[in-house]
Amino acid sequence: MLESLPIDAVDTVAALRRQVQSWRKDGHRIGFVPTMGALHEGHLSLVTRALEDADRVVASIFVNPAQFAQGEDFDTYPRTLESDAAKLAGAGCHLLFAPTVMEMYPNGFASSVHVEGPAFGLESQSRPHFFGGVATVVTKLLNQVQPDLAVFGEKDYQQLLVIRRLARDLDLPVDIVGAETSRDRDGLALSSRNAYLSPAERERAGRLNVILAELAREIRSGQPLEPAQMAARERAEAVFDSVDYIEVRDADTLEPIVAERVSGPARVLAAVRVGKTRLIDNMAV
Repeated sequence: MLESLPIDAVDTVAALRRQVQSWRKDGHRIGFVPTMGALHEGHLSLVTRALEDADRVVASIFVNPAQFAQGEDFDTYPRTLESDAAKLAGAGCHLLFAPTVMEMYPNGFASSVHVEGPAFGLESQSRPHFFGGVATVVTKLLNQVQPDLAVFGEKDYQQLLVIRRLARDLDLPVDIVGAETSRDRDGLALSSRNAYLSPAERERAGRLNVILAELAREIRSGQPLEPAQMAARERAEAVFDSVDYIEVRDADTLEPIVAERVSGPARVLAAVRVGKTRLIDNMAV
């Protein structure tokens, strides 16, 4: 099946390493973009960013079971390998790595990566399993590809900081690059899960970035933090079916800000639900 794709593709670590080693012998700098597929313009912008600093770019497509809890959408997560491969080829990607679950987690697999620091709170409140699964698969992928740089989107800002911390703590020889969030015309952050939204839900979803922008402006203007956060949550609860969190955190560590007013770099982060779809977004303050 991989042979019919419009891009060079491999599904084993051995084949991946052979190709990367060949590029290295030719003196090429390697970029890497990990994805779970169902690609949109946001993913392709990561490939474009990688091409700015790399001669060859590898993208992976792997729906990682370790980051889904029971009852989440692992079985229904969109899998569109052929169209994804065409998009990657059009974006200038040089190699697709599309491993099976058995290739990534063979029989007897018994190891995992535990993360703390920026992994505490926010996403971990409702998805305590999530960052352990992400950290394990990203560590494996970085070891498999051994790139010079890997690009992750700022839409998943907490994940980006967790991976940066992971790479520093484990001395992984890779530059973790954050790329700006890609947005639709109304400002909604692009996400594969946006495909789950009905037309009416999609209209409501477009309010999320507006609420975050309002909160960011209030914080920048010097308004007290706690009342501003509470007001933003109330605005979100009036629009969405539920609100997991809307918080302002330290931009570098994601630690809670205990001062009455924000005086340094900060980030507004949110997670809400529209129908059965969970949306996350964030914005710099």
